[in-house]
Amino acid sequence: MKLLWVVVVVVLGVFGAEGEEALCRILGSPEFSMLSKEGDVTIGGAFTIHTKISEPPLSFTDTPPPLTCSSMNLIDFHFAQTMIFAIEEINNSSSLLPNMSIGYRIYDSCGSTLSSMRAVMALMNGQERTVGKTCSGQSAVHAIIGASDSSSTIVMSRSTGAFQIPVISHFATCACLSNRKEFPSFFRTIPSDFYQSRALAQLVKYFGWTWVGAVRSDNAYGNNGMATFVEAAGLEGVCIEYSEAILWNNPREQIARVVEVISRASSKVVVAFLSQWEMDVLLEEALAQNLTGLQWVGSESWITIDRLATRRSSAVLSGTLGFTISKSKIPGLREEFWETTFNCRFSPQEEKDSGPRQSQCSGSERLEEICNPFTDTSELRFSNNVYKAVYAVAHSIHDLLTCRHGEGQGGNRNCAHRDNIKPGQVLRYLRDVNFTMKSGERVYFDENGDPTAIYELVNWQRDQAGETVFVTVGNYNASLPNGEQFAMNGIQIVWAGNPLKRPRSVCSDSCLPGFRQAEIKGMPVCCFSCIPCAAGEISNLTDSAKCTQCSLEYWSNGDKSRCVPKVVEFLSFDETMGILLAAISMVGACLTIMVSLVFFCFRETPIVKASNSELSFLLLFSLTLCFLCSLTFIGRPSEWSCMLRHTAFGITFALCMSCVLAKTIAVVIAFQATMPGNTVPQCSIPLQRISVFSCTLLQVVICVLWLALAPSVPFRNTAHATEKVILECDVGSAIGFWAVLGYIGLLALLCFVLAFLARKLPDNFSEAKFITFSMLIFCAVWITFIPAYVSSPGKFTVAVEIFAILASSFGLLFCIFGPKCYIILLKPEKNTKKHIMGKSHAKSQ
Repeated sequence: MKLLWVVVVVVLGVFGAEGEEALCRILGSPEFSMLSKEGDVTIGGAFTIHTKISEPPLSFTDTPPPLTCSSMNLIDFHFAQTMIFAIEEINNSSSLLPNMSIGYRIYDSCGSTLSSMRAVMALMNGQERTVGKTCSGQSAVHAIIGASDSSSTIVMSRSTGAFQIPVISHFATCACLSNRKEFPSFFRTIPSDFYQSRALAQLVKYFGWTWVGAVRSDNAYGNNGMATFVEAAGLEGVCIEYSEAILWNNPREQIARVVEVISRASSKVVVAFLSQWEMDVLLEEALAQNLTGLQWVGSESWITIDRLATRRSSAVLSGTLGFTISKSKIPGLREEFWETTFNCRFSPQEEKDSGPRQSQCSGSERLEEICNPFTDTSELRFSNNVYKAVYAVAHSIHDLLTCRHGEGQGGNRNCAHRDNIKPGQVLRYLRDVNFTMKSGERVYFDENGDPTAIYELVNWQRDQAGETVFVTVGNYNASLPNGEQFAMNGIQIVWAGNPLKRPRSVCSDSCLPGFRQAEIKGMPVCCFSCIPCAAGEISNLTDSAKCTQCSLEYWSNGDKSRCVPKVVEFLSFDETMGILLAAISMVGACLTIMVSLVFFCFRETPIVKASNSELSFLLLFSLTLCFLCSLTFIGRPSEWSCMLRHTAFGITFALCMSCVLAKTIAVVIAFQATMPGNTVPQCSIPLQRISVFSCTLLQVVICVLWLALAPSVPFRNTAHATEKVILECDVGSAIGFWAVLGYIGLLALLCFVLAFLARKLPDNFSEAKFITFSMLIFCAVWITFIPAYVSSPGKFTVAVEIFAILASSFGLLFCIFGPKCYIILLKPEKNTKKHIMGKSHAKSQ
């Protein structure tokens, strides 16, 4: 058997590609369709040593000709050699299965389900064709290693499951094989795509690629793996622009169509869930169509295949990322391949060895001169899976014979004899196998027959010589908690297109804070429009799905990215309107004081005496308070200012109206007297004081009741304006507020009626017509005030109230005291008793 491997390697190393063609012709012949060795127990193997199979035409009238395979696959040839190496290593071990030999039967599955069925039948029956009575009822093998793809493995596992023959695959990753009800005898030393697909989804999301294309093998491996990836990607918020399926034996037109779909797509990332053979044909067509500038993300099936990582393919696949199983080293395998390659031995050949005599290896042989996938033992990934699978079978048989685990534990009655080992017994012990390899790697299977999913994230980079190398840039461990499974190791990643800049692959640009995503009808969720948040709403994250409403006391800032406290609005002394109203109020108060001074200075003059000086000074005092009370409406409302402003306004205006009413009554009473010389009857003075005091006292009582029962308090009004908080004084009791205003209105109405009735009294003495005019202004102002007060927003409500106070106060001041000041200051000749009495008497006559 070793002579065969020598022939293989020498032909490959010396003759190169021509040698490979010659080797294909050799291994394609029927006599080399099986490699075997007898032993106490037998392990079967099924590997894709050839990748193409010529299916003969079926006429249904003649016996079909045998299947022929072609196109040598040195990688699986490497797997077969690794299996034989592991078996020979165990046979030479003194601790594992001592005094017991393991044999093997290795068949070529040719990468076809049809050929795989032929291989598994041969492994179970001991020959490729079983007719009549030649079926012994006992399997020729105790376990099977293989196959190298999921579809072939599914065929094998379905066939062997009923006979309890364990199948351990080193390469089949389809998650469907974890179904224990459907595949009860299946195990594998490579993680399930259930984990790889999720790892790829997390990888794509990690780099911000939310818009990707997908290509898969149109078989169990690709279809199941891509289905799991699409599901996991959807949970990560990643959308698939297109999903295409191919097989290596599809017509070129179909492969070309898939490449055209990839080239026309807007996504810049392609997730390729392909086997190495589909990737071969896709790569050739991509090179033919000059498909460049895309970031490829590959599955473990092809991501570390050396024949794909050439200088020629770097135009398409440069910067490729993908997960693969961890690399390992198999002690002694390199030396075995060295001896096989150069037909020499590192240890002296024993005399009892009957094989052909071989020279001793000097160590100076140049292995790099023979470069092909068969001789490459630098990074063993999938070959190590074959190695572990063989050892798993050996350990299960060892445990079966020594009754260490499983059903045999605790009693010899379930233990097997070396001459009577059945595949079903190996299967039961294989479920509980747990051991550690020489490399320190622990081997065991979970309840589904799967190992722990641990991957390396590799990146295709170039070394100084310009050759593509696989650089590990991250890790994925499915046994860790969520959020800790995927980790980068800090090594610089080389990207496709621009090695220093990570490509962007999104359907729509990210929505900045202040915007929300809006779905575009008929498009995936990754394609969206960015809509600005409405007033009062914010989004403080990139790509926010919705805007959040700010609370009542807050409002959105200018770019709608955060909620800020609302602007508090009130009529302040710092703004123009507040300053202007305060200035007018002070001017009115000063004018009133100046009029008071004029009256005080000319208090002995006839016109002042005739105007009832006591009531005039009291009226001027009340007008001063009216002007000053408007200041209490300006500034930030507080508990005391709210209670003061309305009560001060109500009492001062009540005092003012009481004085005007008393003056009006005095005028009417004066001209009812029979003697014109007496301006005011002496009995009317106490009456005037009582009336002023009584009228004002009633307003004081109303205000006290208002304050006691429901006083005016500061209120933050958020309902009137959404973008700001209006700080105002809530009147507390609407009845109290309108009672104060109504009482002032009642006094004003009485003054107006009485003054109107006395309007025709003599001009030089009577002020009735001026009181009439002042009351007309007063009533007009306050009647207009009511609708303006109700409809004015925010601080303008207060401004309207202040304006009404000032306008009515100025109307009283100018109308009642303006003519008198004019005579006192500018027409002093008319300010005489003779002038006043003379004309008054004449007119009365």
